[in-house]
Amino acid sequence: MSNRFRNIFLWFGIIAVIVMLCTFDVSYQEILDNLRRAGYYLPLVLILWLFIYLINTASWWIILRSGGDVKTLSFAKLFKFTVSGFAINYVTPVGLMGGEPYRIMELKPYVGVERATSSVVLYVMMHIFSHFVFWLSAVGLYVCLYRVSWEMGVVLGLITVLCLFLTFVFIKGYKHGMAVACLNIASHIPFLKKHAVRFLDKNKEKLENIDNQIALLHSQKKRTFYGSLSLEYIARIVGCLEIWLILNVLTTDVSFMNCVLVVAFSSLLANILFFLPMQLGGREGGFALAVAGLSLSGAFGVYAALLTRVRELFWIIVGLVLVKFGNKKNDKERAS
Repeated sequence: MSNRFRNIFLWFGIIAVIVMLCTFDVSYQEILDNLRRAGYYLPLVLILWLFIYLINTASWWIILRSGGDVKTLSFAKLFKFTVSGFAINYVTPVGLMGGEPYRIMELKPYVGVERATSSVVLYVMMHIFSHFVFWLSAVGLYVCLYRVSWEMGVVLGLITVLCLFLTFVFIKGYKHGMAVACLNIASHIPFLKKHAVRFLDKNKEKLENIDNQIALLHSQKKRTFYGSLSLEYIARIVGCLEIWLILNVLTTDVSFMNCVLVVAFSSLLANILFFLPMQLGGREGGFALAVAGLSLSGAFGVYAALLTRVRELFWIIVGLVLVKFGNKKNDKERAS
C-alpha cells in the first residue's frame, strides 16, 4: 500500500480517537479513579487482548494458507494487519468495515488482489459467523443456569430465530460466494445503483473468481473452514475473561459463566447499534442491561464498560501506530 493511503487511514483514526476522548460521558477524574481502582487487573486485560488478537490472526492465517504459498508474508506481518484493521474498524461508523479495505490493500502485494480480497471476505464472514454461534451458545447457557420467565423466553426465542436465520444466510453465502450477490443487492439501492452496476460490469470476472475461492473453502477444505471458525469462537470465549477480571475488582461473586452471558448479550445489543463508532452508548447500555438481568448491580456494568473503553482506546492507538510501523522493511522485502 502507498504511504498516501496509509496516511489517510492513520489520520482518520487519529481524528476519531480525539472525538471519542472529547465526548466521554464521564469526567476524566472519574476515569482516573476507576483506573487506579482496577490496579494490576488493567494490565492483565491489555495483555489478554494481545492473545486474543493472536488467535484472530491465526484464524486468518489458516484461511490465507489454504489458498497456497504466501511468499514473504510472515505471521508477524499478518498480526500487524489484523490489529491495525480492527483499530480502523473500531473508529469507523456504519458497518464497522473500514479495516477491510486497509487489509486488502496491505495484503495485495503479497498474494494479489483476488486472493487478498477473498481471504479478507472469508475472514470477516468467519468473524461474524462466530458471533451467531456465540449468541446461540449463550441462549443455551442461560436456559441451563436460570429459570426462564415467559418474557425472557420470548427474548431468547427471538435471538435464536435471528441467529438461525443469519446462520442460514451465511451458509448459503459460503456455498455460492457473496461478492456478486452483495453487488447485485447494491444495484437496487438508490444512490449506489449506478456505481454498483458499473463496478460489477467492469470486475465481474474477478468477483466471480473471488466467489469461487469462497465456495471452495466450504466445499473442499472443511478442516480449514471449521478450524478458522473454532479459533474465532475460542477468541470470543477467551474475551469473556476480560469481564471476569474487571468485575473481580468489585466482587468475587461473579462466575465465569455469568461473564459469558454478560459479554454475549451486551455484544448483541452493541452490534444492533452497529452504525455508531465503537458502538458508543450501545456497549454501555448492553453491559448495564446484561448485569441487571443477572441480578447484579447496574454499577458493575457501567464500570466494566468504562474499563473496556479504555482497553479499546489503548489497542486502537497501538493499531494506528502499526499502520505506519515497519512498512519500509516490508517494501524492501517485496522488491527483493
